[in-house]
Amino acid sequence: MEAISSMSLPDLDESVLPMFKVERVQLQFSISSDFVAAQVANNVLILALSTGRILRIDLDSPGDIDDIDLPKRPQDIGLIRHMFLDPSASHLIITTTLGENYYLHTQSRQPKALSRLKGVRIETIAWNPSLPTASTREILIGASDGNVYEVYIEPSNEFYRREEKYLKAVYKIPDAAITGLWIDLISYRPDGRTVLISTSTRLFYFAGRIGRPGQEGSGSIFSRLFETETPTIHEVPPDSKPVPTTLTVSPNPPEGVSAHGHEGERYYAWLSAQGVLYGQLRTNAAFPSQGIFNNSKMLRRDKIPASQSVTGRKRPTLDPIAGILLTQWHLLSFVEGRIVATQRLDEKIVYDQVVLESGEKMLCLVSDQEKNTYWLFTTQEIYEIVVTDEDRDVWKVMLAAQRFDQASQYARSPAQKDAVATASGDYLIKKKQYLEAASVYGKSSRSFEQVALTFIDHGEQDALRKYLLTKISTYKKAYVMQRIMVASWLVEIFMSKLNSLDDTITTKAQLTEGSNTAETKDELGSIQREFQDFVSKYKTDLDRKTTYDIISSHGREQELLAYATAIDDSNYVLSYWIQRERWQEALDVLKKQTDPEIFYRYSSVLMTHVATEVVDILMRHPDLNPRKLIPALLNYNQDGSIPLARNQAARYLNYCINQLQSTHPAIHNTLISIYASHPSPSEAALMSYLSAQSLNAKPLYDTDFAFRLCIQHSRVQSAVHIYSSMGQYSSAVDLALKHNQIDLASSVADRPTDTDPAQRKRLWLAVAKKVISQQDKGSIKTALDFMKRCDLLRIEDLIPFFPDFVVIDDFKEEICSALESYSRSIAALDVEMDASAATAESIKKDIKQLNNRYAIVEPGERCRVCQLPLLSRQFFVFPSCQHGFHSDCLGRKVLEGSGLTVRGRIRELQASIARGGRREREARELDALVAQQCILCGDYAIKQIDEPFVSETDDHDEWAI
Repeated sequence: MEAISSMSLPDLDESVLPMFKVERVQLQFSISSDFVAAQVANNVLILALSTGRILRIDLDSPGDIDDIDLPKRPQDIGLIRHMFLDPSASHLIITTTLGENYYLHTQSRQPKALSRLKGVRIETIAWNPSLPTASTREILIGASDGNVYEVYIEPSNEFYRREEKYLKAVYKIPDAAITGLWIDLISYRPDGRTVLISTSTRLFYFAGRIGRPGQEGSGSIFSRLFETETPTIHEVPPDSKPVPTTLTVSPNPPEGVSAHGHEGERYYAWLSAQGVLYGQLRTNAAFPSQGIFNNSKMLRRDKIPASQSVTGRKRPTLDPIAGILLTQWHLLSFVEGRIVATQRLDEKIVYDQVVLESGEKMLCLVSDQEKNTYWLFTTQEIYEIVVTDEDRDVWKVMLAAQRFDQASQYARSPAQKDAVATASGDYLIKKKQYLEAASVYGKSSRSFEQVALTFIDHGEQDALRKYLLTKISTYKKAYVMQRIMVASWLVEIFMSKLNSLDDTITTKAQLTEGSNTAETKDELGSIQREFQDFVSKYKTDLDRKTTYDIISSHGREQELLAYATAIDDSNYVLSYWIQRERWQEALDVLKKQTDPEIFYRYSSVLMTHVATEVVDILMRHPDLNPRKLIPALLNYNQDGSIPLARNQAARYLNYCINQLQSTHPAIHNTLISIYASHPSPSEAALMSYLSAQSLNAKPLYDTDFAFRLCIQHSRVQSAVHIYSSMGQYSSAVDLALKHNQIDLASSVADRPTDTDPAQRKRLWLAVAKKVISQQDKGSIKTALDFMKRCDLLRIEDLIPFFPDFVVIDDFKEEICSALESYSRSIAALDVEMDASAATAESIKKDIKQLNNRYAIVEPGERCRVCQLPLLSRQFFVFPSCQHGFHSDCLGRKVLEGSGLTVRGRIRELQASIARGGRREREARELDALVAQQCILCGDYAIKQIDEPFVSETDDHDEWAI
């Protein structure tokens, strides 16, 4: 395998900030004492001073500082030796040089002594992986005597209650101090844990189940793990000189990011005499402990270059590494006053910076597991190792190791991704993995011609097709010409491939060794589906004429249909299915159409074969112009064997008339033509339509056209109805009688209203003449009974129609009945005349009495309107009721209660009299209008019934009760 050197790759990193930078931290206050211990977690910085004071600083608000003192003086308990802070910064354990240990909760400023841990020299602590905040829950403590203790610490405000719920020694490493501890969860097992324990020469790895006590904090849970599981051990020979040793674990990856390529996996690093052993903690693996150290790497001290002296020469001896930290991708080492960052993937040094001058010593090197920050402390200074985009070069390392998928994952800029794709494609071509290379090359900037020729030279048409599909997906929409050319080439390649597969199936030949016809058919179906997906996705990039020509030149009808369907070429698709008489498929296409021209073009042929379904579709498109569908409807109607009840043309026209309210005569005339020309003798459908149209003020059909059709097809009842609708009752009766339809003629003769009884009588006489002419001598009685259907006919009207030879005895009874009827009528007229004479005489008497009417007006009589004496001016008195009014008072009241016409006439007469007109005649007319009736007894009084008794001008107090 030919390796790719990351050093040969172009510098495609656009970042300007350095990946690592050490910055001195300047506190906002001065500290006179030296630092003896320090910790950082969750953006909380804790400093321990030589005076025994502890400073707790929230880095999010540096001005918020807690100044904490231990319960006793340093002279009594010793100096602070170590501090251990959990990743959430909720729990702090402090240990002193005299073996005193204290616990401080984040919400407290009073450290509490851990009495059960008195005398235990704590070297390291493994915090509970669930990171509880109220209590520590189960944690492991490593001591200098080789013991591993399990302890549960819960803060309490009770004076006599211990902070530790329990303390138990769960493991012992003889003759060695515990230098590092780590606990982690096993992802697939709720009760599974992994424990990493380090000494100066050995590294222990446990993986297994923990115990389950009845109640939380009631007993040890790690005892079972250490008792039942056998650890995996990595051991190094001891060094003749004491060297620093420590265990560190990579911090949590940023939220939602898998920094190591495997979500949730961490890396460990163990500093020993041989160097730094580092590897992956496989908590997601089925057997986490198997091969954990076999897959680890050792970074030896000699791989880190020696420091240079003042003169520029390298130091003859190498000092051991004093401290280490793991970032997401790098190993930070403190050696000889320098911070050295080594990429853990390829062990290349990416940063080497002197931080401390000669003579300065490091106090500690710590990391914030939650916030991914890194810190270096001396007794006087604080430094932060700022890390910026440390994964910027990961893609180069992955690419150099030919791990192309990971390299593509970490490549950021388009140039970086292109470099990965190009190198990956070249590698796959050398491995003859052409299909895989096609996908990769399609996303690279490698010359289009070079890649295409490579596949053509090797005869890899499938790879070429895949490359072109990938390439066209990368072109922007603005690259119109490129997209069209590549898409057209792809169509040609698809057609060639399909023809090749068809030929193989036809000849039953094998394509390659181990292939058979069934497999070829499967491949053919797959390529057809791929082509359909292609034309659906890139139909806008295909030139219609060119594509049709390419596919047609290969004789691929099915692919032509697929392309036409994709570009919504409904004309081609419908023609295709209609030519093959695949009516259901044609209907499925028609259902999706919105262009009216499609319906007009194909409705004729479809109506002939699937009329019901076509009409269903047409009725779902009210926007169509029904007049353009009339040829299709008439063509369908040529088949006279279809009953009118199932006639789809009539059904659609009725829908247009009744639902769409179509008023165009062509629609109505076409429906009449269908009804009239149908071979069925029944006129029910046509009469139903004509009856409905008779409700309109003017029929919407052409009456002349309809009448001619009815006469042509012997639709007498309908023709008579048309005559009647035009008011031509005489012609209607004649037509009905001409065809011997007496009942029809009778129904028409009854249609003239009572306002024209003469016409009605004439019509009935015509009907009677026809009836009488059809009766022989023995049926005169029947003709006379028919006469009774019309009250206007008399026997004398019918006598002229009877033959001369008819004997009077045949209708003697009718004549007698008529004479008796006349006698009764004459007697009734005599009675009416006598009553009229008596009425006239009574009227004469009343007229005479009118001349003698009078009324007595008393001297004190008052006007009924103004209440002033009636005799003071001109007045009116009504004899029937004896009410009197002044002329002007009566006139005013009449004006108020009269209508506009009477009121206007009264004012005209008053104005004319005032001008001196014909006073006598106009005065009489005015008096007649004003004094027509008493305003207290006549209509005027009735009209005032809704007026209130008390008006606005009256004194309301007079009506008070």
